Amino acid sequence: MDPKFEIASARSLENAIIPASAPERRRRGVDAREYRLKRGFDIVLAAAMLLLLLPVAILIAGLIGLGGKPIFFRSHRIGRGGRRFAMYKFRTMEPDAERRLETYLANNPQARLDYESRYKLKGDPRVTLMGRFLRQFSLDELPQLINVLKGEMSLVGPRPRLLREIADAERYNTRHFEAYYLCRPGMTGLWQVSGRSDTDYHTRIRLDAIYVRQMSLLQDLAILAQTIPVVLLGRGEY
Repeated sequence: MDPKFEIASARSLENAIIPASAPERRRRGVDAREYRLKRGFDIVLAAAMLLLLLPVAILIAGLIGLGGKPIFFRSHRIGRGGRRFAMYKFRTMEPDAERRLETYLANNPQARLDYESRYKLKGDPRVTLMGRFLRQFSLDELPQLINVLKGEMSLVGPRPRLLREIADAERYNTRHFEAYYLCRPGMTGLWQVSGRSDTDYHTRIRLDAIYVRQMSLLQDLAILAQTIPVVLLGRGEY
């Protein structure tokens, strides 16, 4: 599916069926059975994927270890109900990542503006050569299958936000940000199959909110199916 078409469709859907108030009330209308089905589906598929991809994960861990430790990176995020949790990833950045970022942003005012508005950097100086490869094909996110099995994340859902993103919510549409408290965050979601990092920040928030308000197992299956070619082709990620 063409990313531009997906984003346009999502915007049309929001305008057509999502009123401007009471997002939580709409979320409560979801059949509780859908939650149980979704959780059961997550457990079965995540366990199968973890077993299937374990040799790949071991190889990646070994290669990262050759370049120095740590192998894994823990990033604190906000999940369902506003609970904090540690999201696991393979390390893709240099060990002194924060110092590199501060130096880079201090010398590049435009990059600072981009980072403050998107929380991402194109050509991020902190990312290692292997890290760029892992990120392009989302291999750095394999450890998040453990988060799924622990019940902290889902295979499909709104992307878990950084603590500072939630703190800065007033800069955006706070109504959309309410969606991040209403269900488990996901490894993939609506905006990841709508252009990934090529989409602007406002669009990503809006697409996450739309996903939550129309959440269903059928939609999850459709998003997972669309995720496969996006990841294999490495489109739209940096």
